[in-house]
Amino acid sequence: MKQLLLVRHAKSSWDITVSKDFDRELNDRGHRDAPEMAKRLLKKKISIDAFVSSTAVRAFTTAVYFADEYERGGHKSLDVIGIPQLYHAEPPVFEKVIVGLDDALETVAIFAHNPGITEFVNGLTTARIDDMPTSGIFAINIETDNWKDFLTAKKAFWFFDYPKNK
Repeated sequence: MKQLLLVRHAKSSWDITVSKDFDRELNDRGHRDAPEMAKRLLKKKISIDAFVSSTAVRAFTTAVYFADEYERGGHKSLDVIGIPQLYHAEPPVFEKVIVGLDDALETVAIFAHNPGITEFVNGLTTARIDDMPTSGIFAINIETDNWKDFLTAKKAFWFFDYPKNK
């Protein structure tokens, strides 16, 4: 059994001095929400074997917050794996990334962007969400031992959480 957590980046700044969308940083709320959501996963005793992220600043920073909280929580230190193709990725890109994961990884968190992440999670199970909120986490269980079988493996909704879900 594999587990996949899909995380939308934390709330980002709309600072007009930033010339590229790719370079937008987190705003104050994003800097609060990202570590808080990581702490919620730790309270659920969810171990994560890899943090995989879009290389856009807001997504990568969110992933780093999660990795840092996990290390502070007593888990082994893990680097965030940057995948440039996850920047505004559509579902086929998510699929390609997932089927290429190392089978030694049991639980993986992927950090990405809307609208692609919402479209992707809505195609995984019968659970549906209107719009993946910032710092939202959509998690599934996958009945397989091999990530390469992800597309055909049975998937089951595990949980959905987001900052305002208290």
